[in-house]
Amino acid sequence: MSATENQNQTGITEFILLGFGDLPDLQVPLFLLFLVIYVMTVTGNILVLVLVAANRHLHTPMYFFLSNLSSLETCYSSTILPKLLASFLTGNRNISYSSCMTQFFIFAFLVGVECYLLAVMSYDRYLAVCKPLHYITVMNHKLCIALTAGAWVSGFMISFVITLLMLQMVFCDRTEIDHFFCDFTPVIKCSGSDTFLIEAVTSLMAATCTTPPFLFTVASYILITTNVLRIPSATGRQKAFSTCSSHLIVVTLFYTALILVYMLPKAYNLTAFNKLFSVFYTVVTPLVNPLIYSLRNKEVRGALAKEIQAFMGLYK
Repeated sequence: MSATENQNQTGITEFILLGFGDLPDLQVPLFLLFLVIYVMTVTGNILVLVLVAANRHLHTPMYFFLSNLSSLETCYSSTILPKLLASFLTGNRNISYSSCMTQFFIFAFLVGVECYLLAVMSYDRYLAVCKPLHYITVMNHKLCIALTAGAWVSGFMISFVITLLMLQMVFCDRTEIDHFFCDFTPVIKCSGSDTFLIEAVTSLMAATCTTPPFLFTVASYILITTNVLRIPSATGRQKAFSTCSSHLIVVTLFYTALILVYMLPKAYNLTAFNKLFSVFYTVVTPLVNPLIYSLRNKEVRGALAKEIQAFMGLYK
């Protein structure tokens, strides 16, 4: 990345992530809080991966997509939280230019993937509820791989283009990033370049990444709800909707946070507000996703109970 730093024509080699430095008395409590969240997030998502891999009953398209989501959430947290934890512990909030650009690239990549992956999961639930007789033949292994690969490749390409544009910006004297990680808007505020083009291109790319998957997801759940309401028995309606309620909660949490952070007017007095909701979708959401899927899903709870019984049986 040294060649990249030279191409910036700035001489700046690092930024300062202000993060939560304005709360000096809360550094230790915040460190402990985020450490617990990070450990629980990684443990919960890895547990989901292990359960899906170890239990044959979970070798279905829905859990294949869930495994991808758990892998994504683990990488998500590991991209942001270790640096944040280190800043709480040492007080050093510096981040090198190359590390900042790398962090943003991975972050944007994973956000893009999650948008498409949630849309794929909604399509899977639509087929399961609305087209149950055709579900197995349509959502076959080949299609699962293709849809998942498409989500990861699309996220990579969008993040690559945006990051490439960011690498062309000139950074002068302002090296303080008023955020706890290298997000797009706080970083370009430090630039001395004309940011109109990159903001326009990024807005277009972001709209491409988020709007179609969001609309597709909403449309899928409208069709699902319509079909569920046509089921005559209350038990049948409850059973049909229970298969997608967990995913609907995850989608709602994710997009609500994104909308609050990125679609509200960009005003300086919203900085603290944006930090709060950035914590929500970068830190809290990866934590609650495995909890939602495990606590609300009988198959996952059953698989977990089975593995615990098998483990306890080794010591009898």
